[in-house]
Amino acid sequence: MKHALATCTYQEFTPTMGYAVRTTVGAPRGPLPYDLAGHATLLTPRREMLGLSYEAYKPRYLQLLGSAGFDAIAAELDEIGNGLSSGRPLVLLCFDRLNKPGAWCHRTMAAAWLREHAGIEVPELGAQLPPSLFDL
Repeated sequence: MKHALATCTYQEFTPTMGYAVRTTVGAPRGPLPYDLAGHATLLTPRREMLGLSYEAYKPRYLQLLGSAGFDAIAAELDEIGNGLSSGRPLVLLCFDRLNKPGAWCHRTMAAAWLREHAGIEVPELGAQLPPSLFDL
């Protein structure tokens, strides 16, 4: 892949973070204060998955990624990044904030899948819950 990757929310993203890439079923409802570089359709969950519990959602989403495969996902991201400076990451965006107890999002599942299948680190740039004392 030509670009590094990161993840964030639409709400917290700023252009200094990199290039904004949509990974959501629905587009933002209003104008954004920045441009989107593209839509990563192979990382986008399916509409029928919305509203599922974490336990039901995760295996379906991981199956979706596995069906697409790393090569196709990387090619799509490279296509989005064509013509963009390679010194800045593509930032995979969605709406879900991760700083609420019990919060989860497909972008973190995609980041873990990319790390597992291709050794790619995909940091989260948005706010997250601080680690608990039990995580130390």
